[in-house]
Amino acid sequence: MKFESFKAGRWHQRFQYKSFEPVTVNHDWTWEDSTTNLLLESANRALGELNAFSLIVPDIDLFIQMHVVKEAQTSSRIEGTQTGVNDALLPEDHIRPENRDDWREVRNYIDAVNMAIEGLKSLPLSNRLLKQAHATLMRGVRGEHKLPGEFRTSQNWIGGSGLADAAFIPPHHEGVPALMGDLEQFWHNDRVTVPHLVRIAISHYQFETIHPFLDGNGRIGRLLIPLYLVSHGLLAKPSLYLSDFFERNRGSYYDALTRVRASNDLIHWVRFFLRGMAETAGKGRDVFQQILALRTDVEHTVLSLGRRAPNGRAALGVLYRRPVLLPSELERELSVSKPTAYALIKDLERLGVLVETTGQMRDRVYVFERYLALFVS
Repeated sequence: MKFESFKAGRWHQRFQYKSFEPVTVNHDWTWEDSTTNLLLESANRALGELNAFSLIVPDIDLFIQMHVVKEAQTSSRIEGTQTGVNDALLPEDHIRPENRDDWREVRNYIDAVNMAIEGLKSLPLSNRLLKQAHATLMRGVRGEHKLPGEFRTSQNWIGGSGLADAAFIPPHHEGVPALMGDLEQFWHNDRVTVPHLVRIAISHYQFETIHPFLDGNGRIGRLLIPLYLVSHGLLAKPSLYLSDFFERNRGSYYDALTRVRASNDLIHWVRFFLRGMAETAGKGRDVFQQILALRTDVEHTVLSLGRRAPNGRAALGVLYRRPVLLPSELERELSVSKPTAYALIKDLERLGVLVETTGQMRDRVYVFERYLALFVS
């Protein structure tokens, strides 16, 4: 199938509405557009540079967790959830009651990402894996009664208050299993010669068009991208997430998806996606460079603690994963006494590593601000 002659699908008249029935995607794709080739080359180069850091940064898993937290917060924000990165790192009892629903949605997404990445060790990228991630995403939050972990068995819609004024109506639920089966085959079909980044661009569009779940499609569709990259060996670690790019370019993101369905303009979508890949991978590479520089600096600083330096370095290992911390959490993570944990925090505060942000006598919160700033800038 040529991009230039692509027909996205057709509108099918239902009882009182029309649903969009997309064509299948599991086949060869070609294009004549030279700009797509240049963007593909740029995105592949940036992704390779990012992956190189994934392979050479010591204790890389310490830092991957903050990538996951940032992704969860940003991807949820696209769906209207209002939880900051700082709050996402705090325990629930430190979140205002009126904000806890949003907090739970972000924490569920963190769990869903971690579960899915771990699942790739024993499962291929599959609808089964996406369903498991969806069940975790919907656990105990708004949408928990909308068939968590299962494809929808009724019609859904995007925008508007119902089918009568919806901005877009995805395919009828009876066709969802076949469409998702075709998409899963496309992820693993070695007989078609489609570059991986083009394949995942098409896959993300197709997933969002099918909208296979009653809720959570945006987040699972964005999670599909790093899962694909890791499962096919393009990334050794899940260090790239496009939600930040999509959120900063939200209007262009939705417009690009809509243009495929409305005007068959798949080229515009693929170009947009590849630009996002190149930009996001480049930013990820820069963050790893900054992490290495910061790590060298703070670990040198902690050496000034003398006999307490080993505990200081162990605390840094905790802070790289959780740069917003309560003293009780450090006590538990390091298996040290309460006085030892407080003394260590005071040392790190004196050295400028930690900053106390609450100004309270009780339930104080300490932040590794220089590190956290790399993920919220």
